[in-house]
Parts: sequence; C-alpha cells; structure tokens
Amino acid sequence: MVKLGIIGFSPENGHPYSFSSILNGYDRDAYLKTEWLGILNYLEKRGPEEIASLEARVTHIWTQSPELSKQIAQCSKIENLVTYYEDMIGYIDGVIIARDDYEVHKEIAECFLEKNIPVLIDKPLTLSKDELKWYKPFYEKGLIMSCSGFRYCKELDSVRESLESFGNIKLIRAAVINDWEKYGIHMLDATLGILDGDIVDIDCIKHNSYDSYFLYFKNNPTVQIDTLGPNIITFSYEIFGTKKCEKFEIRDNFTSFKRMLGCFIDQIKTKEPAISWDNMSKSISTLIAGVNARNTASRIKVSYE
Repeated sequence: MVKLGIIGFSPENGHPYSFSSILNGYDRDAYLKTEWLGILNYLEKRGPEEIASLEARVTHIWTQSPELSKQIAQCSKIENLVTYYEDMIGYIDGVIIARDDYEVHKEIAECFLEKNIPVLIDKPLTLSKDELKWYKPFYEKGLIMSCSGFRYCKELDSVRESLESFGNIKLIRAAVINDWEKYGIHMLDATLGILDGDIVDIDCIKHNSYDSYFLYFKNNPTVQIDTLGPNIITFSYEIFGTKKCEKFEIRDNFTSFKRMLGCFIDQIKTKEPAISWDNMSKSISTLIAGVNARNTASRIKVSYE
C-alpha cells in the first residue's frame, strides 16, 4: 500500500478533503460540520466499492492551521497530523500538494523533490517560466505530476476513443467558471488530453464581464475558452466537426479526481511520468502566454520549455 501525505490549504479549494476521502474513505458526521457538503454529496452517490479502492492511503496531513488539519483528518480518516510538512519525510512514499496558490508550490515541493519523493502538485503547477525550467529535471525523473483532473474526465471518454468520428473539427469551444489563471487550466488540460499538436499562438478578447481566449493549433482547430467569472458555475465543452457536433457538461469530479490519483499512484510505482513533459509544459506555457495576451491585448506566440 502506497503511503501519501497531503498538504493544504488554499481558499475555496476543497481538494485536501476530496482527494483524501477518495483514497481513505470519509466520515459523514464530520463532513456535516464543514462547508464542504458538495463534496459529501458526490461521495455519498458512490458505492462503497468505489471509495478507498486505490492502492494508496493518506497517512499524514499538514495545513497552515492545526484546527483545519484536524477537521480534514476527521472527514477523511487521516491518522497523523504533523507540525511541519517536512515532518512527513521518512513516513510517506509520495505527497499531494492540494492547494492551487501556485505562488507557493515550488517552496513547498522543494524539500520533497530533493529527497526524491514524488509530488502531485495541484493545478496550475506555476505561472513562472523560470520555475517551469526548475521543475524540468525533477519531472523527467518521474518525481512530479501536475494537471487538472479534467484531463481524465469521464464525459470526454468517447471523444478520446473516437475523435475521428467528428470528421474535420473546425472549432472546440469551452466555458468555465472563474478566471484564466486557476480555471483555464481545466479546459486546457481537457483539450490536451484529446488533441495532439502544438499551440502556436493565443489571443484574448476582454468582454464586459468575461474573457475569451483563442488557441491556434498548428494543424488542428481553433479552441476557444471562455472564463466567465465567479457567478456562472459551468464546465461546458463543445466540439464542432464536419460529421457531427456535440456538447458535454463536465460534472463528474469524483471520477476525474480518482483517475488522476490512480495515475499518480502508478507513477510512484513505475517512476515514469504519467504525462509527458512536452504535454504538461505545453499546458503551462499556454497558460502563461494567455496571461500575457490578456494583459497586453495582443496575440502572443506560445514558446515551450
């Protein structure tokens, strides 16, 4: 059984709860005392055989707050709370940084990576080209995984299996809640799990209440990603092809997260990256270029590391 540590917490991000509960199981009564009833809701819709069915358990937890660590531990049946996240070293086979404040990812991950402990880092890995370069040697050794769970979402299984059934794809259009920096990555990774090609340029058009990003692939369709702000909850994905058009609403977070966690567990065992460096860095490089396109109101060439 693979032993994992989990590290949180960033505001409005329930991943320390959800990831740990998928791996360990959950305590309903403990969840009822939290604000994360949405997570409890989708956990309760699953059969007992689907929970804690992967070959890993979260054994240690750290957050900025001992009380918060205790609450997550109670919800997700985690036995050990540590005072400093470095205290996990020697007791775990891998660690999950389950927080999306990318500014601190490198600072937290460094002590584990230097000890050759694999790290799953919540999306986005970074918005810094210099940090992306720093991560590369660790990534290529199989010590880092980072992506949105939407790369593995169940709703797009049929697309991955038979992309050719759409014919010549003219346009992919996605819409997502919140902003580009933290939520655009969901639709970027969903797309890069489908399309195999380089993104050449990215453009951004600012509307009154939302932003539209246009990704231009070398030999593939244009991909439009709309980030709609905090007031519209959507994870919508549309594909327009010459043979058919389809729209997908991505809702099954449980399966997306469980598949992603399964890939990380496999990576710990095999020491082989679950996602190639080229594909992952394409996602982050495009994310960074998108920020530049929005801030400069210009079309930006995507450069890869």
